[in-house]
This record gives sequence, C-alpha cells and structure tokens, in this order.
Amino acid sequence: MRNIVTLVFVLISFVLFPQDDLLSEIDTVTEARYEIATFKALKIVNLETTKMVPKKTLFFVVAHRFGSIKTGIGDFFGLDQAVTRLNFIYGITDGVNLGISRSSFKKTYEGSLKIRLLRQQKGRIPITMALFNSLQLNGSLSQDNLPRLETKHRWSYASQLLVSSKINKTFSVELAPTLFHDNLTSIDEQENTQYALGLGGRYKISNRVSLNCDYAFHLNRFQDSPFVNPLSLGVDIETGGHVFQLHFSNAQPMNVNNYIGQATGDWGKADIYFGFNLVRVF
Repeated sequence: MRNIVTLVFVLISFVLFPQDDLLSEIDTVTEARYEIATFKALKIVNLETTKMVPKKTLFFVVAHRFGSIKTGIGDFFGLDQAVTRLNFIYGITDGVNLGISRSSFKKTYEGSLKIRLLRQQKGRIPITMALFNSLQLNGSLSQDNLPRLETKHRWSYASQLLVSSKINKTFSVELAPTLFHDNLTSIDEQENTQYALGLGGRYKISNRVSLNCDYAFHLNRFQDSPFVNPLSLGVDIETGGHVFQLHFSNAQPMNVNNYIGQATGDWGKADIYFGFNLVRVF
C-alpha cells in the first residue's frame, strides 16, 4: 500500500505542475548550426544518452522499475517489489552536467559527471560525443553478513564514452563503450574490472512519440554467472512539460554497474520489469 500511495503522489505532482514547453526541440526544419533532439531524454531506457541538461537548469528524474511481471496478480505484477531511483542533474554549463542520485536497489548512492566532447554539426560533424562517469556507493552491505567488510568494498566506478548520431528526422543511434569496476563483486570468480558495449536507438513515430531500444554486451562476464545481458524496450511520450518514458527491461536496477553487471530477467519467460521515468525541470 505504501508503494501505491507513493506512486500516486508522484504522478499527481507531475501532472499538476507543468513545466516550460519542450516544443522548441520538436524536429522541424531549422537553420540551427547543430543537430538538435538526437534524443529527447537523458536515458534511452537504461543507457545514458548524449543529451545534456542546459546551463543553470536542474532536472529531477523519478525512475521507477517494478518487480517481475511473471509473479502475476499475487504480487500485482511486480508492484510490491518496485525499485525507485531519485536523480538530480544540474547543468554547470551547456556541456558539463553534475548528478546525484539514490536508488532503493542495494541502497545505492551515485555521483555522476557528464561532459560533452563533440557536437553533431550539419554537413560537418556526423556525431555527438560525451563522456559519462559515475561513482557509486552500496549502502546495503553489512558486517553481519560480511565480517571483513571495509568501506572500500562499498565503492564502484563506471565510465562510458557515448557516441550518438541523428541519422535523419526519425532515427537516432548510439554506441557506448563501457568500463566499470566493482571493488566487491557479487560472484567471487567475476573480475572486478569489467567491460561492455552498449547499443541503443530511437525511432520517431510522431512529433511527440518515439520507440526506444537499448542493449549491452557484457564482454568479460564469468562464464557460469547467473546474470545476463540487459535488453530494454521503451516508448517516449512528450507532454507540455517533460518526456514521459514507459519501458520494459530484463534488468531491474538502473545504475550502470548494476544493470549491466546484474540483470537477471529472461524475456523468453516473461521475467521482465515494467517501469517509467518522469522528469521535472527547474
């Protein structure tokens, strides 16, 4: 019941307090120097995009991922096992963003820095490039279960090079080579430093709606690991004040190290997680 009340409160607050219209980023013919609206949101689904928060602007993102829908009505299709992430991202400049978040998955705290390195320019530069770095703290570890636990074991790190291109007015793609490191892995045989390659894309079906997909290849996962590569599908819906994202994924966690390294769902068995992202702009 507490999850339901929280969910209703969040949804009402976003409906009652609309923001400045995002129509300025509608993909119409423009004489702008740079390509705009390669992606309308900061995430494709799980994968970070090259979109930046503008200078002196604060984004508040509420990300909610329910439990597996395969549990059926007994668990209200995952509602009782929901994971919530609250994320604040501030634009230091148009090309430098700072973020701080807290996720209920393993009580994870995260600080992030995204820097735009290159911007797609019509007729000259075919790609936008950004570097995303994050530092994560696992707040769920306990010395009761891990007597030798030290503070250093709680820390994880991730770095992604985000390379995107707006192919045409309806189609955008992104490639994301990723390196992440867990000081303490959930499987002893798993290497602490891990590598992945993220792929994602966005296809517009109208001025306000797009279909999104992303996937990550974990390149050095332990061969007997119970974890799988994350595959996610979603829909972006633009309203007057924000982009509302609905999605399905076989990964319930939403931080880089966790969704790439610890996805457990199976699309073939309907072991997937429904979720949404809400964005409020200040």
